[in-house]
Amino acid sequence: MSAYKEIKCVVWDLDNTIWDGILLESENVKLKEGIINVLNELDNRGILHSIASRNNYDDAMRKLKEFGIDNWFLYPEINWNSKSKSIDNIKKNLNIGIDSIMFIDDQEFELEEVGYGCKGVETFNAADYLLLLDHKRLNPRFITSDSKRRRLMYLEDFKRSKLEQEYEGPQESFLKSLNMSFIISDAKEEDLKRAEELTIRTNQLNTTGNTYSFNELNEFRKCANYKLYICELTDKFGSYGKIGLALIELNKSTWNIKLFLMSCRVMSRGVGSVLLSFIMHQAQKENKRLLADFKQTDRNRMMYITYKFGNFKEISNDKKGNIVLENDLLQIQPIPGYVKLIYNEDSVTCD
Repeated sequence: MSAYKEIKCVVWDLDNTIWDGILLESENVKLKEGIINVLNELDNRGILHSIASRNNYDDAMRKLKEFGIDNWFLYPEINWNSKSKSIDNIKKNLNIGIDSIMFIDDQEFELEEVGYGCKGVETFNAADYLLLLDHKRLNPRFITSDSKRRRLMYLEDFKRSKLEQEYEGPQESFLKSLNMSFIISDAKEEDLKRAEELTIRTNQLNTTGNTYSFNELNEFRKCANYKLYICELTDKFGSYGKIGLALIELNKSTWNIKLFLMSCRVMSRGVGSVLLSFIMHQAQKENKRLLADFKQTDRNRMMYITYKFGNFKEISNDKKGNIVLENDLLQIQPIPGYVKLIYNEDSVTCD
């Protein structure tokens, strides 16, 4: 497995970075030679783009639209704030780790300001932009269908958010109006590139912090002593992609959840516990004790809370962050009424 963290978002300055020239001094700025190819190729790899630029917002967006590249940039920060403040806003809006961001600027002062104000961001001098496509942190091991749609999925999220803001009524009614389907499948070989990507990219909502390679996951998938579930969420706007994964070790009297993770992108949809409830029902039907491994990291406390809300209780704790929990399966959270549950292409109910 890779020892370095892949970049999820590249944040660009504009003047003398995306284009040659300074927009406030002249409207006749020109795109850097080859920049379209760099932006397009990174987008195809599933790497997002944003902007942190000191400029007039309307003028800069008008120029980006004139060049036909405005839709590539998510949550652009075009204002007079410090670049570190802008990057912090982008991080929050995208809900990603600060150490998965790269910042590109032509001014050494700005690079140093971001390096100081946003610990963990990788800074990169705009003069070397043509080298970006060979950068090791910008070359994911696999490019999946979800990777290629990542920016479009964020744009679909914008539509959902806009609808939610305009919706008048209870939250549950809004969620019901989305016509969501939560689709759980026994992972197939063609799912494993995305499954590996999920283990690498998901840090906040990963119960153990473990990552697994394609080959490791394939061995689990083929082994009768394990179950490997992968799940997808869809609604009337489209698919959120493959957003969850669970690895379960099957023993004579127990099921042990070795890995449980969920993309933070879907937590606001109220479906974070659906996969866990499904697993609990399956273990109950098989008359097995249900255990779960938890490895405390600096980011995944939310998953510990998810287990506790799910009525899991600690049965061992080595005080080094390694915890084992158990669920007596007497109280299982129901599947929310606003989401349709599908398992291996068949609708199911969990009563």
